[in-house]
Amino acid sequence: MLLNRPGLKDLPVGLDTIHNYYERLVIEKLMALYSDGDMPADMIADVACVALNRLPPRYVRHDVDMAFYLSPHEYDEIEAKVQNAINAGITFVEKRGSRAEE
Repeated sequence: MLLNRPGLKDLPVGLDTIHNYYERLVIEKLMALYSDGDMPADMIADVACVALNRLPPRYVRHDVDMAFYLSPHEYDEIEAKVQNAINAGITFVEKRGSRAEE
């Protein structure tokens, strides 16, 4: 969660649920893609960061709210954007190596 950080404990109800809608999508796709352990967790995290930096921020409180308002066409566009960002992230990390390898 965006505001779920040490030192921010007494937030008003609801503020602790704010997050980027794309985070869950990217991480779920990466976990499915590398569930067999072909890529170390540190590299998956690096790919996720690169992919998320290529996507526009879409902050929501509840994922279901976002999904409810999307048309099928918009959902397909989001899925394509996420997959393209992941592919670019994989290419980038594989070329440069993971920061964790340093």
